[in-house]
Amino acid sequence: MSTTDRTSDPDAPARASEAGVPSRADRAGGPGASDADGLLAEQLLRLTRRLHRIQKRHLEPVGITPAQSRLLRTVAAFGEPPRMADLAARLEVVPRAVTSLVDGLETAGRVRRAPDPDNRRVIRIELTDAGRATLRELRSARRAAAEDILAPLTAEQREVLGGLLTALVDPGPEGGC
Repeated sequence: MSTTDRTSDPDAPARASEAGVPSRADRAGGPGASDADGLLAEQLLRLTRRLHRIQKRHLEPVGITPAQSRLLRTVAAFGEPPRMADLAARLEVVPRAVTSLVDGLETAGRVRRAPDPDNRRVIRIELTDAGRATLRELRSARRAAAEDILAPLTAEQREVLGGLLTALVDPGPEGGC
């Protein structure tokens, strides 16, 4: 049923609600908005789980977990080798979680611990050549995973989704936690 058909059909709001499509009143915060918001939250959770499964499937051949992938990309994003505390802060996790991830990546030869040249008590995390090669593989795996998840969308829908996700992920100073 097209949008035009829905607006001229008095039963359209009920059918749209049954199909999981929020009505104008729901989107505007009217009666039933909390139900629509709950549905949206559930859909986002389901999408998150699906994204995780697809990403994990594409990362398996690289021999890396999604968490290790995120840590490796974070190490690469720093201008100089970061401290463990820097990584924990950037990833918004407890330092112990970073230690476990670094241990796994170090065992695989993708990162190494190196003493800070200015302070021997500080340990920095450096990418190895194998880590840089893994990052190249990760880019390809992430693109393939994104294509899997976005395949049903047109280019225009992808652009709209990108804008919506930006609004949710980066809500600005007044919308942050």
